[in-house]
Amino acid sequence: MKAHEMFLNSIENKEQFWAEQADQIHWFKKPQTILSQGENNYPVWFADGELNACYLAIDKHIEDGYGDQVAYIYDSPVTDTKQKITFNELKENVSKFAGGLQSLGLKKGDNAIIYMPMIPQAAYAMLACARLGITHSVVFGGFAPHELAIRIDDCNPKAIITASAGVEVKKRIPYLPFVKEAYEMAAHKPEHIVVFDRQLWGNKVDWENEPQLTNFQELLEKSEPADCVPVKSTHPLYILYTSGTTGKPKGVVRDTGGYATALKFSIEKIYGAKPGEVFWAASDIGWVVGHSYIIYGPLINRNTSIIFEGKPIMTPDAGTTWRILSEHKVSVMFTAPTAIRAIKKEDPDGEFIKKYDLSHFRTQFLAGERCDVATLDWYEEKVGITPIDHWWQTESGWPMLSLMRGVEDDGVKRASAGKPIPGYDIKIFDEEGYELEAHHEGYLVIKLPLPPGALMGIWGDYERFHYGYLAKFPGYYFSGDGAIRDEDGYIFITGRVDDIINVAGHRLSTAEMEEAVSGHKDVAECCVVGIEDDLKGQIPFGLVVLKSGTQISETEVEKEVVALVREKIGAVAALRNIVVVKRLPKTRSGKILRKLIRTMLDGKEFQIPSTIDDEAIIGELQEKFEEYRK
Repeated sequence: MKAHEMFLNSIENKEQFWAEQADQIHWFKKPQTILSQGENNYPVWFADGELNACYLAIDKHIEDGYGDQVAYIYDSPVTDTKQKITFNELKENVSKFAGGLQSLGLKKGDNAIIYMPMIPQAAYAMLACARLGITHSVVFGGFAPHELAIRIDDCNPKAIITASAGVEVKKRIPYLPFVKEAYEMAAHKPEHIVVFDRQLWGNKVDWENEPQLTNFQELLEKSEPADCVPVKSTHPLYILYTSGTTGKPKGVVRDTGGYATALKFSIEKIYGAKPGEVFWAASDIGWVVGHSYIIYGPLINRNTSIIFEGKPIMTPDAGTTWRILSEHKVSVMFTAPTAIRAIKKEDPDGEFIKKYDLSHFRTQFLAGERCDVATLDWYEEKVGITPIDHWWQTESGWPMLSLMRGVEDDGVKRASAGKPIPGYDIKIFDEEGYELEAHHEGYLVIKLPLPPGALMGIWGDYERFHYGYLAKFPGYYFSGDGAIRDEDGYIFITGRVDDIINVAGHRLSTAEMEEAVSGHKDVAECCVVGIEDDLKGQIPFGLVVLKSGTQISETEVEKEVVALVREKIGAVAALRNIVVVKRLPKTRSGKILRKLIRTMLDGKEFQIPSTIDDEAIIGELQEKFEEYRK
């Protein structure tokens, strides 16, 4: 069956199509109800089915005779460590750590936050939670204590699982101190803080004087292994927070059965990975890519997955990606365009590529942000493989637009994210909700029901879910992105239509940054927008108006605001550029003209909005921006 035929079948015969896909995974109780209406009449898949994601990822393969196959390769150039972990070894570690969580009183229906670097113990923690029906919420290590505290108070975890420290190029990330700081900030107090001591010099855990902490490794070693607990298909496997336009992060809730079905389908049909092959998603477990394609997807499909603790450059050089591809015989890889741009910048002639045997390497996928054509061309020329730039969201959990390399070899169109994936009935709407013809830009929407694996809602906040995604166009999911469809059905993503910016594949809220900036005692008003950047795609840029009579210099305020954002949000915010202005451009009704600011900062032609309050501000801003560029 061709990709287009498969897509049509998934739309016209959706229940039959997804019932067939659900048959590809093992259920403890096979679902009889394929599609139904759940709470608040939102569609749900496989409601009466029972399964366990950890069983699918580990135990099933051991029962099938693949216990000695390598499940994980841990490669850490920052600590000079390499480790291969078989499915048998993975089961032992995961089941015993699950037994340890049970001994602490955690059970099905509880929540746990995981705040860890890219180490095998992070995978053990996630899979152990899944084994017991504990809903995990992984928080990316780049977030500051304040952001961690917000998430603690939103999902009320019974335990936090963390590590003593992370290692990043030339610095240490103090994970445990951040957790302790967040614990003090949070209104909710988790019962347990479980710490994996990496025994790094300068970052050791003082067990003697901190008896409230539980030793991860001791807990694992002394505990009896725990069996997989059957859960309903609709049981929340995890909560993953993504940036919201109101500043408060949204806890995207993922089910178990629909997600497992979608991951099995996607890794076979989209990525074209065969069981037993090595699959490498060069991401972090704190992002949705890490959940779907470092942890659950590859393991469910019996692929060997790579846990990489390092960077595409400087660990030790721009050749590390090609070394891993060669050394570990990777077949399929997935990374963000930023990583490729960083490598290209350091090694424009591709000299490092020539040093390695890439004969096993077959397919390169890119996602997280739109990749520029120059980088795509460079990659194809130097590596000899045409990258596939595809598109999806934290909310979807798996690709929405792509080419299906496991089905057919469709041609790549530069700058396009591909075609709709089976299950995603994508339309391009105008403001009034009318479908647009080819080559007209509009809102990308998806007709309900979304396919299995997509979000079940926002944790504890149906109203926010409804108004953020469903209310704008009734009967459709609103993606928040603009897009254009061409005459061949290829879709081109034009960018966010809200206040979310995409920094190196990480979605960040400008509203949240503005909240942090406005906390500075000398700032009267501020605005943060995303501007174009050759390396990261977008970077945040801040405009601040100082309070009357303040004596602080522009250099000082820039330095202090940058530090404040880092403290409140974390290094992930990447706000480095601040300019002090006399006033912000606004409409006569008082709205900040963000699009105008973005366009001017990007150095593009702009039109003065007819609604602007005072045109004289244009000259003021131009003068200020030119001064800043110098």
